[in-house]
Amino acid sequence: MTTQTPRGDTRARIVDVALELFAEHGYEKTSLREIADRLGVTKAALYYHFRTKEDILAGIVDSMAAPIDDAIAWGREQPYSPELRDEIVRRFAEGMSDRQRLLRFFHENQPTIRELSVGTRFKERMIALTQLMQGPEPTFEDRVRAAVSLMVINATHFISDACAEQGKPDSAPSPADRQAIALRVALDVAEQIGKPDRG
Repeated sequence: MTTQTPRGDTRARIVDVALELFAEHGYEKTSLREIADRLGVTKAALYYHFRTKEDILAGIVDSMAAPIDDAIAWGREQPYSPELRDEIVRRFAEGMSDRQRLLRFFHENQPTIRELSVGTRFKERMIALTQLMQGPEPTFEDRVRAAVSLMVINATHFISDACAEQGKPDSAPSPADRQAIALRVALDVAEQIGKPDRG
């Protein structure tokens, strides 16, 4: 008796292998044939799950965006408060903590992603998340602070990578400390949203 791999597991494996190849060679230079070869399947088997390379990219984006979608769905059911704002930052930080490879891929392939519909959809998700943080009558500064607060979470990973690349790995904190620092700074930025006396 043979055991079949569930369809969801196969899709997840395709996304994972495609992400590896996109990271190694770039999105543009990776073909569906290379993805199929790395997986050890035919192109026809790959087509069963994803018709195009952009469909695979959409699968990667969906994986990246899952905690964002969860935070948006939760936030839309809550009345606005500073506690809601801070909880959105916490949920975003927690969701991104195990997605460094995806963050790196996004960072290195920004021009390509920006041109595709998946990039637009991801941007819309981030806008929705920042809107939940801004309060009912946000100023332009509130909008900037909400966006910057979330950017801090992702930027911390790249700063840590830069320390390692500069031959200063000792100056980079452990992953747990890095996550705590990112959350602390992000919350510090978000705390000023809605305050009238910022000067």
